[in-house]
Amino acid sequence: MEHKFVHYLQDHFEFERSSSAKGIDLPRLSVDIKTTSIRQPQSSCPFKSARQKIFGLGYSLLVFVYEKVDVETTRTSRLHIRHVIFVDAAQTADFQTTKGMIEILDRDGNEDDLTAFMADHLLPVDDIEAAKLAEEVLRSRPSVGYLTISNALQWRLQYKRVIDKAGTVDGVHRLYGNQDKTKS
Repeated sequence: MEHKFVHYLQDHFEFERSSSAKGIDLPRLSVDIKTTSIRQPQSSCPFKSARQKIFGLGYSLLVFVYEKVDVETTRTSRLHIRHVIFVDAAQTADFQTTKGMIEILDRDGNEDDLTAFMADHLLPVDDIEAAKLAEEVLRSRPSVGYLTISNALQWRLQYKRVIDKAGTVDGVHRLYGNQDKTKS
């Protein structure tokens, strides 16, 4: 679906395109395209650093959420697009991580509080990197992210919160689909 969408764009616009295997799909726009099932809305993403859980992926996401319907009589399937959501780069961080760190900052937390939080939440960082990130968080308060990013050798991005919040919070835009997730 991602390739068909990019081909559609190429037929109507001129732009530099990338391979999804090499990085983000629309590098000049700093946008990656993700396609996911409504049954388990998630995808993978290259791990660069734990900093991404706090400050975001570094690019925006265009997320197509589909429902697959099998047609047994013709032995085919149909994909019904349920939602199309654009997530600004500033909102691509991990929700629990950013909310927790913002709460620590709101309670006059310091570097020790932030590094303890990172350790408690098993952020994949060593002590030196945790201290550097804590200093950066104290200098530059993170925005609330709306993804759930699971730790792994590559990030596992989960989109349920994005689907639920699209159109109701800054930086998460519903381009298509209803707020009620049961309707298309």
